[in-house]
This record gives sequence, structure tokens and C-alpha cells, in this order.
Amino acid sequence: MVKLNKIYTRTGDDGQTGLVDGSRVSKADARMAAIGDVDETNSAIGVALSTDLFDPFRTMLGRIQNELFDLGADLATPGDDFEPSEMVLRITADQVERLEAEIDEMNERLAPLTSFILPGGEAAAAQVMFARAIVRRAERTIVAASEATSLNPLAMAYINRLSDHLFVMARAINGGADILWEPGATR
Repeated sequence: MVKLNKIYTRTGDDGQTGLVDGSRVSKADARMAAIGDVDETNSAIGVALSTDLFDPFRTMLGRIQNELFDLGADLATPGDDFEPSEMVLRITADQVERLEAEIDEMNERLAPLTSFILPGGEAAAAQVMFARAIVRRAERTIVAASEATSLNPLAMAYINRLSDHLFVMARAINGGADILWEPGATR
């Protein structure tokens, strides 16, 4: 359990921050950029949750928010051992598979796509699409960080699947009333 009595520590005033193992890295490190984008994703999902969102979407997003903290902890844990333990948080295959199952369940109620779709519709759907765009950036920064250091492959699979999950969820929130892209419509 995390217990924070004091919010500021002054330990980051020199531009360094701590990883889970106590080692220090630059706040500009690629790993820290990835963690920041995951945090921004979590905040965007929080905004989506502040809308008139109903279940099962609210429950799914609440679970995802918690997992994004797990993902941040995973990314902040150096090393090549990606097995979770009581003291080490790692994204697991079960979490990725649950996202896939939820995608399939939401998608089976939707008509097949006939065009690319534009973000919008219900306020909650638009917010979920905005979170999806941030997830795509988080994925790019996680991939960039993985080129510099060893990261859990399941962390990369999770963030990749999450963008698909949020895309399908936004369509489901809109009840399949997609706003279709009209190529060249304003020429």
C-alpha cells in the first residue's frame, strides 16, 4: 500500500527522478516520457468518466484507470524479469486478453466499418476518442523507450490493445451512429 504524507520531496529538483528500484534517471529519459504519456491517458479517461457515461463502459474505464497505474509501475521497474510478484507490478497476459474479450463483446453489437470515422457524437464518446489519441502517443513513446532499455513486451501489447478498446468503446457509446469521414468532401 502506498502512503504519502508529504507530496514534495525536493529530490527531483535537479532534473532526476527515481525508478522503482531506487535508481535515478533524467526526467527527460524516454522511459519517463512514456510514463508521462500513460499518466496523461489516465487523466483523459478520468475526464471521460466525468461525463454521463453508463455501465458497462464506466466499469471498464475504471478498471483501465487502475491498470494504467500498474502500467506506469511496470515501465518504472528496470530489469529483464517481467514476471509479476507481490512486490513487482507487471502487466500480464490476462490483462491483455481481458481487453481483447471486451473489444470482441462490444464489437459484436456494431455494424462493420464502411469508412474511417471521425471523433465525436456523444460527449463521452468524444472524450474516449480523445483518450485513444493519447494512448496512441503513449504507445509511440513506449516503443521509443523500448529501443533504449528493456521493457515488458506485455506492456507494449496492453497499450496497443487499449487504443483498439477505446476506439470500439467510443463506437459503442455512440450506439453505432458513426460520424463517417467523407474523403475530399470540402474540395
